[in-house]
Amino acid sequence: MTIKAAILGFGTVGEGVYQILQTKRDHLTKLAGAPIELCGILVDNLSKERELPHSVFVTDQYEQILAQKPDVIFEAIVGEEPCFSYLTKAVDRHIHVVTANKVMFAKYGTRLLEQAAQKVGIGYEATTASGTPILGTITRLLQANSITKIEAILNGTSNYILSSIQNEGKGFQEALEEAQKRGFAEADPTNDIKGYDAFYKLMILSQLIYQSQPSWESVPCEGIDHITADQFNDAQQQGNKIRHIASIEEVNGELHASVKPQVLSPSHGLHSIDGVDNAIHLFGDLVGPLTLRGPGAGQLATASAMVEDFLYIWQSYPAKQLLY
Repeated sequence: MTIKAAILGFGTVGEGVYQILQTKRDHLTKLAGAPIELCGILVDNLSKERELPHSVFVTDQYEQILAQKPDVIFEAIVGEEPCFSYLTKAVDRHIHVVTANKVMFAKYGTRLLEQAAQKVGIGYEATTASGTPILGTITRLLQANSITKIEAILNGTSNYILSSIQNEGKGFQEALEEAQKRGFAEADPTNDIKGYDAFYKLMILSQLIYQSQPSWESVPCEGIDHITADQFNDAQQQGNKIRHIASIEEVNGELHASVKPQVLSPSHGLHSIDGVDNAIHLFGDLVGPLTLRGPGAGQLATASAMVEDFLYIWQSYPAKQLLY
């Protein structure tokens, strides 16, 4: 028996998945109970040079990927479409799906999970905090807890910029350019510094924890590009730090969420989170306050979350479904 895997998109994350499948081949075979064969990679531009063996099937036609009859698809492309349509077709054909697409999943995740129920597994750990396993922790290790509130740093780019400004005295533009040079920020960093990226991740967490999302239009979403030097100085003089916080809380049956810079005292669980790390500070009615910290960006960190999702799906199926 061979497990057939396909990768949609061969950018940073898709290439990371490929690397893990190759370098961890023997270990993954033991964990999955069968060797994993890469049956195809979907790309946007066939003419682009890639460091791949000639034996790897590369195509720009999704139907050709489906024709390979993969057992699992690792999706690492950008945008709502054609991603959602691709994954819908995969689930229809009883193909397990692992995605890193936060924008698509924030909007369409519930529909995909409902479609997949009792048929295939859906993994989406990589959508929310890269290699930090917050979704798995909530669903597998905190099942008896009711989570009343979450405060989180969900964007590594913004956290890196804020850390550079406060710890090293750099200006905003200097910190942003450094983040871009080091590969922590995109050429167009709008989604990160304006808070949109953190917002999508917060909505995914909301759906998981509360089985619903607040109206998107009702959620205040502020970026970090308007914070003044005086605000940074005031926070520093009091031993505090400014962090970009995504929070959600259920109060009397209503969800209250926001994404905005906040001043944190040294006693706060997110005060010490520097660099590109992500962290989630949650409150469970049984466990109390708990902080989970880890890499919020990076090729192998994100790809690692996707491969771990696949292993959980494969080891669990068909005895139980992965529906988180």
